[in-house]
Amino acid sequence: MKTEREKMTDGEIYMTGDAHLMKDKSRARTLAARYNGTTEEEGDLRRSLLKELLGSCDDEIFIKPPFKCDYGYNIFVGKKFFANFDCVMLDAAPIYIGDNCLMGPKTCVYAVNHPMTAAERATGAAKGKAVHIGDNVWFGGNCVVLPGVTIGDNVVVGAGSVVVHDLPDNCLAVGNPARVVRYIDQEERNEFSYILDLD
Repeated sequence: MKTEREKMTDGEIYMTGDAHLMKDKSRARTLAARYNGTTEEEGDLRRSLLKELLGSCDDEIFIKPPFKCDYGYNIFVGKKFFANFDCVMLDAAPIYIGDNCLMGPKTCVYAVNHPMTAAERATGAAKGKAVHIGDNVWFGGNCVVLPGVTIGDNVVVGAGSVVVHDLPDNCLAVGNPARVVRYIDQEERNEFSYILDLD
């Protein structure tokens, strides 16, 4: 028989008040609080805490405190990740983030959903849905990504957008709900190549 953690991570209905999950949440909040209390001069300690908290990340990760998450172990971050102030990740289900991603202030990624009926919500039941974010994605400030969403590579999400549906590669999406307003052409993708030496 599956544990509540296994049900949660597998995208099945689980009970949020499970004692083991509450212990996992307490661990994550303790590590996040320690991280949020560090200074930029404590880079080694910051990296160490993030490696202990998250499912995976590289040494070039940079998150401006405060950062909050539910469990931490369901967050898998690619190379050179940057998140600005007040990033929140509710990682009941896995959150996969590709390489070179930037998150503006107050970006929130939610990989958990609650029942629509009050009676079901009162039981403490929830269901996780994994979020996938591709490489080279940039979120403006105050963006929200909802459960089960997949965002392609090279996507720009405008400030204040709420992403409720999948987004394809190479697009600019804005609004609530976020909609593709145009595609980012090769010329735009090459605009900064001379600065970044991407030839």
